[in-house]
Amino acid sequence: MSLFRNFLSVGSLTLVSRVAGFARDALMAAVLGTGPAADAFFAAFRFPNLFRRLFAEGAFNTAFVPMFSGALEQQGEDGAKLLAARVMSWLVAMLIVVTIVVEIFMPQIMVAFVPGFVDDQQKFDLTVLLTRIMFPYLACMSLMAAYGAILNTLGRFFAAAFAPVLLNIVNIAVMIPLATFWIMSPADATIWVAIATMAGGVAQLWLVWSAIDRAGFRPRFQLPRFDPEVRRFWVLAIPAILAGGITQINIFVGTIIASGADNAISVLSYADRLYQLPLGIIGIAIGTVLLPELSRHLKGGREAEARASQDQSLFVSMLLTMPAAVALIALAEPIVRVLFERGQFDAIATVQTAQALVAFSTGLPAYVLIRVLQPGFFAREDTITPTLFAGVSVVVNIAISVWLFPTLIHVGIAIATAASAWVNVALLAITLALRGHFRLTRHQWLAQLAIVLISLIMGFALWILADRGAHYLVAGVPLWQQLGVLSVIMLFGFVTYFTLAHISGTQRLGMLFRRLLRSK
Repeated sequence: MSLFRNFLSVGSLTLVSRVAGFARDALMAAVLGTGPAADAFFAAFRFPNLFRRLFAEGAFNTAFVPMFSGALEQQGEDGAKLLAARVMSWLVAMLIVVTIVVEIFMPQIMVAFVPGFVDDQQKFDLTVLLTRIMFPYLACMSLMAAYGAILNTLGRFFAAAFAPVLLNIVNIAVMIPLATFWIMSPADATIWVAIATMAGGVAQLWLVWSAIDRAGFRPRFQLPRFDPEVRRFWVLAIPAILAGGITQINIFVGTIIASGADNAISVLSYADRLYQLPLGIIGIAIGTVLLPELSRHLKGGREAEARASQDQSLFVSMLLTMPAAVALIALAEPIVRVLFERGQFDAIATVQTAQALVAFSTGLPAYVLIRVLQPGFFAREDTITPTLFAGVSVVVNIAISVWLFPTLIHVGIAIATAASAWVNVALLAITLALRGHFRLTRHQWLAQLAIVLISLIMGFALWILADRGAHYLVAGVPLWQQLGVLSVIMLFGFVTYFTLAHISGTQRLGMLFRRLLRSK
C-alpha cells in the first residue's frame, strides 16, 4: 500500500475516533461543566495520559520501531519476535513498579502536579481519588501502544487506530444516563466517568492484543534481561521519552501553572480536545506511518526513497493542517458553542474555551511538523538531538507561561504551548537541513506559500459566513439546526479550499485521487 494510502487509512480511523470523542466531550461538558469537579477530573486524567505518551508512545514509536524494523529487514520474523519479547519484558516490569509506587504516594505526587489545588481540600482529595482510579489506565494504554507499534511496523494499522473508538464508546454509554435521567452532582459524576475510562482502557488493550495474536507476533513474556540489544534500546529510549512526548510535557507544565486559577484546567482541556481533531487525523497518522517507512528505507540503504517519503509527508501535512488551523481560528466560538454550550457548560465557558482554542490553533501546523521532522532523527537512531531541542522548547514554554499567565490566564498558557512548538520546529528543520537530510526546492517553497494564502482566503470567507449566520449559532436554537448551519459553513470552506488549490496548481484534484487509489 502506498504511503499516501496508509496516511488516509490511519487518518480515517482516527477521524472516527475523534468524532466519537466529540460526542463524549459534548456529554462531558454537559455533565461536568468547567467547575472544580471538571478541573479535578481533567487533571487526574492528564497524569496517566502524560506517562503513556512519554513511556509508551515516546519510547516505542521512536526507539523501538527503528530497531524492530531493522530486525525484520536483517533477521526476519523470528529475530524480530525475540527482540520484541526482550524489550516488552522491561516495559511490563517498569509499568508494575511505577503503578505500585504512584498509587502509594499519590497525595504527595499530586501536590507537585496541581499545587494550586492544595488550598481547596475537597478539590484536592477528589483529584487524588480520581487519579488513583485511572492511573492503572497507564498500563493498559502503554501495552496497547507497544503492541500497536509492532502492528504498525508490520503494516497492520487498523486495530491500533480503531482502539480509541472503544474508549469513547464506553464513556458515552456511561455519560448518556448522567446527562439525561440519572443526573447527579459533578463531583459524583466524575467517579463514574473515571471508572468508565479505566474500563475503556481494558477494552482497547483487548482489541490490540487480539490483533497481534492473529498476526502471529505475540511476544512471549519473560524475565527482563539486560543484554546488548536491550541496552541499545534504553540508550535510544530514555531521550526519546522526552523528545517524543514534548507536547505532553508542555501540557503538563501548563497544568501545573493553570492549577492556580479556577476553571483554567477544564477550559484548556476542552480547547485541547478540539485542536486535537486535526492533529490526530493528520499529525498522528503521518507520524505513525512515516517512522516505520523511513526506518525500513534507511535500514535497506534506500536514502532517496527515505527523502521522498519525508518530502511527501511534509506536503500532505501542510496541505491539510494549514486550512484546519485557519478554520479553527475563524470559527472558534461557533464551534465551541454548538458542541459544548449546554447543561453545566455556560456562555462564559464558551468564550473562554474559544479564546484558548484560537491560541492553540496558531501552533497546530507546528505540532504536526514536529511529527514530520522528528522521524528524520529517530529513523537514524539519533534521539539525543531532538531531546535537546525538546528541552529548549520546554524552557520557552515555561518562560512564556509564567510571563503571560498573570494577565491572560488560560490564553497565556495556550500561547506559550504554540510558541514553544514553533521553536522546536525551527530547531529540527535547521538541523536536518545542515546535515543534508532536509531541503525544500524552490517549487516546494512556492507550494507552501500557496497553501498559506489559499487557507487565509478560505478563513476570511468562513468568518464572513459565520458572522452572517450568527443568529443560527446561538443558545436556544435547536441543536440539529446549529449543527446543520455549522456543517454547511465548514463544507463551503472545504470546497473553496480544494477548488482554489486545484485552480492554482498547488494540488490537482486528479493527482490527489490517483494517489488515493494507488495501491503501491
